[in-house]
Amino acid sequence: MLSSMLRVSNILIFTLTLSHWNVQTISGLASPQSGWKSRPLVPELSTFEDNLISKKKEKKVKEPWDAMRFVQQSSKFISLPRPFGKSEKSKIIESGDLLWKAAGGNILQWAPLDDVVMGGASSSTVDNETGLWSGEVSDANSGGFVGIRTKPFTSSFDMSRCTGIEICLKGSTGKRFKATVRDSVDFNGVCWSSSFKVSPSVGVIDRFRSLFSKDEDVADDITVRIPFDELSPTIFAKTVPDQILQKDNIVGFQLVYSKFEYDGDLNSDFALGQFSLKLSEIRAY
Repeated sequence: MLSSMLRVSNILIFTLTLSHWNVQTISGLASPQSGWKSRPLVPELSTFEDNLISKKKEKKVKEPWDAMRFVQQSSKFISLPRPFGKSEKSKIIESGDLLWKAAGGNILQWAPLDDVVMGGASSSTVDNETGLWSGEVSDANSGGFVGIRTKPFTSSFDMSRCTGIEICLKGSTGKRFKATVRDSVDFNGVCWSSSFKVSPSVGVIDRFRSLFSKDEDVADDITVRIPFDELSPTIFAKTVPDQILQKDNIVGFQLVYSKFEYDGDLNSDFALGQFSLKLSEIRAY
């Protein structure tokens, strides 16, 4: 219980003291010169100095911070210790197992986690019945990302027999998103991440229909594969050395649309404003 209270306290301290945020996921190969030299014990406080420097360099639009939305979003992802001992035994996941499906009566549930948790003004919503994730990204208050994250699992997933995850989706063609796997219940724990670009994929009939419609619903779903061995460990968009993914203890998944890449790089396939992405299903492979 004490450790959970400390985590909540760290989150509150970090959010109230910073006006510049760092995204929690990365893509591509890491740049060791720009990442963490070692894993920070308290990430929220370790980035404080960097954010003060960035604040002096940047002059961004300022908007009132929505403290209530911060509480509503962040509170959904804090795991409290179980009062009667250990958590339930991990659920063994095999290649091909369905992890989530739109309107599928899922155990896993998505919820938004936007840059409001870092003082930003971006906002998104997700419908677990339809799989539609949409919203608007703003760089006000030095922000610039929206995300969705699965709520804490009843029991962790043992995915040691799997190669990665497959995400079936459509929408936001040409945009670059980030997929994250988590092996820790820490709110700001290590994020195992990789980026993917949504490529157009339409059949012959749908291609003909698309000539007369701008509706992205005419497009076919595409399947994106996220191999475990291509994920990079990060905290606040900075790579963390000497980490090993615990595939037998997967406790969360996350998707992010952000102007930030990793170790100071920016997303070249990103645009401020409205966006939408429709998820169909997620499987292990």
